[in-house]
Amino acid sequence: MLFSSKSKSRTVHHYHEERDKENGEDSGEASTSLTVWTKSLLYGCSGFSVIGSDGGLAYRVDNYSCRPDHTVLMDGSGNPIFTICRRKKLGLLDYWLVYEGDVCKHSNNESMKPMFYARKNMSLRQTKVDDVLAYIYCGMSEKRCMYVVEGSFRHRSCKILGESGRAVAEIKKKEAMSKGASFGLEVFDLVTKPGFHCRFAMAIVLLLDQMYS
Repeated sequence: MLFSSKSKSRTVHHYHEERDKENGEDSGEASTSLTVWTKSLLYGCSGFSVIGSDGGLAYRVDNYSCRPDHTVLMDGSGNPIFTICRRKKLGLLDYWLVYEGDVCKHSNNESMKPMFYARKNMSLRQTKVDDVLAYIYCGMSEKRCMYVVEGSFRHRSCKILGESGRAVAEIKKKEAMSKGASFGLEVFDLVTKPGFHCRFAMAIVLLLDQMYS
């Protein structure tokens, strides 16, 4: 199981290896662009449908679960990738936990360790930090911030920045082919740089949607 401390360490280390590529070692590779639609393809469900560059269904979210505090990101075939759980504590800010797989299928999910966790920026100071939307951390014990999201998710204009301060992924409005046409906010682009996992970028999109929608 990927939830054991040993396998979790390997998985997190793999993410760190991927993050090291943002320094320009793989600059010859092309970025990956996904089209995100804030609609489920299943009737009666809310969720997301994500189309890859080949025109196929890359990821999906179908919120028909009776547990609204759990959101499962799946691949195009319906296999679970991540489960996002919102947590609230009295006197503390809300935060979101990201587990690998579908934790709702496990009876002992309380003992599972999250791969990542995120918190919303609640700063009230009128400084540049107000552009920060969220902070992403590794596990629950590590205090070092892995990624920072800046911009405006409501306007579909934000970037995911790595520890070096460089953008590893970007959320932006979808440009229509016809002049004067517009997709609105329901359809937007998710562009990931070489070496950054599209699935992790999509998990961050779901985090932002829960924080700011």
